[in-house]
Amino acid sequence: MHEKITRRNLPHWDLPGAIYFVTTCLEGSIPAQGLLDLARHREAMSLQSKPAQLTEASWKQHQWKLGFVEREKWLDRSPASQHLADHRLANIVQSALLHFDRVRYDLIAWVIMPSHYHWVFRPCESWVQSLGDTADMRSPRERIQHSVNRYTALECNRLLQQRGSFWQHESYDHCIRDEGELERIVNYIHANPVKAGLVMQAEAYVFSSLHCQHQPRISF
Repeated sequence: MHEKITRRNLPHWDLPGAIYFVTTCLEGSIPAQGLLDLARHREAMSLQSKPAQLTEASWKQHQWKLGFVEREKWLDRSPASQHLADHRLANIVQSALLHFDRVRYDLIAWVIMPSHYHWVFRPCESWVQSLGDTADMRSPRERIQHSVNRYTALECNRLLQQRGSFWQHESYDHCIRDEGELERIVNYIHANPVKAGLVMQAEAYVFSSLHCQHQPRISF
């Protein structure tokens, strides 16, 4: 596959061999005021000029961090939908993430919060190669996310005896640049339940890679 940048409501950047940090939120998890605030924040950031001392990559990284902080405030403190607080549903998502580990992607870390889930993964090169030229039409990241979200939406809706959208239409994704950033993001993921006041110790939170003592197979 080749480098690919797309935008719907959110920007999406795909790179060969990239490690991705993805956040997928429940439909309705961010209340209307939160969505409005986030849209205003993205618009304000898009109008700002890049400081001369920053590279383009560093500026994008800075913008992403600010947007991430704003989004997490709404997801952790004021979620309007919390279906994943039901352990049956959280287990469906966790099992789905693990299903294609080391087959389609190397799963590095995850946490399933009441209103959303975070995960870090890198598509397996052998699987990407098997896609041939179609990998440039629909990126490996897109295929992986669609597969997980489609399956989990069907199964969770079945348990809830409901129909309609389960996840937000778009996920938030970010390409991790180096080992330092990877370490910071994985630490954040594992600490998220503590930060949100769900547990006192990160290891005690059942639906995370830390609790499962997951050993990723990954290197830059």
